[in-house]
Amino acid sequence: MRALALLLALFAALAVVPLAADTYVVALVTRAMIFALAAVSLDFILGGAGLVSFGHAALMGIGAYGVGILMEEGTREALIAFPAAMAAAGLFALVTGAVSLKTRGVYFIMITLAFGQMAFFVAQSLSAYGGDDGLSLAARSTVAGQRWLKSPVTFHYATLGLLILITALCALILASPFGRVLRAAKENERRVRALGIDPYPYRLVAYGLAGAFAGLSGALLANLTEFVSPAFLSWHRSGELIVMVVAGAMAASALGVRAGGAGRLGGAVLGAVGVILVEEGLAHLTEHWRIVFGPLLVLLVLLGGWRGRRA
Repeated sequence: MRALALLLALFAALAVVPLAADTYVVALVTRAMIFALAAVSLDFILGGAGLVSFGHAALMGIGAYGVGILMEEGTREALIAFPAAMAAAGLFALVTGAVSLKTRGVYFIMITLAFGQMAFFVAQSLSAYGGDDGLSLAARSTVAGQRWLKSPVTFHYATLGLLILITALCALILASPFGRVLRAAKENERRVRALGIDPYPYRLVAYGLAGAFAGLSGALLANLTEFVSPAFLSWHRSGELIVMVVAGAMAASALGVRAGGAGRLGGAVLGAVGVILVEEGLAHLTEHWRIVFGPLLVLLVLLGGWRGRRA
């Protein structure tokens, strides 16, 4: 119940932002929700299957480039571009996951990092679409021919709706028999294999779904910034997403929320929104904000670990 209450409170708080804030704050919170969507997609495989991917930003960047390239070629319709971006990111996840998932632990981390960097350098080489300088979008995508996403408030609620949808979908999948196989293999793979179940196809499908969801977050980010660049695919951004997931899990634990299922996904949303807002707030106070942010993250991890041991 605490996990559900956390999620409902988060979504309610995000829903009222346009009613009480100016355009700058609405855009900032929208950006935080986009990263929350990416963090949920990462936590779907990290918390659900124990897969620590250091190439998740590449999936997000592929979704962003999908929208940018289609718009450059004359397709501005979100109902076409968004599914195409999700399909491209999901396909990349399936192809690379087919190789990466043959390994475990640090080997999996390094292979996903390598594939992510490969996608990063490919994006840099796309001279027809800006190359290293990036690609500017002429405008935001249209929806059924209408420019509804041009409004910051409409775009905010569209992003919130997609965040709620993907979070609910991930929670349902993790609660299904499919998700129980993922979680069981995460806890004890040998026992799952002894039952006659091969975890590999389950992990591959989950990895592909996570890639599609990350691609959707990239499509939204491209529309928010109206710009796409290879930096979207950088391994540094993958590290930021992992920090968001870990910080969210620790924050949820500190609040007494169980770090599994919906509580885990709610923690990912909380972590992404919290990290983005704290970073922005500290950046307004000092240019050396990372010196302050680091110790705050350490304190959060220590507090979450202490509460977890007490529970």
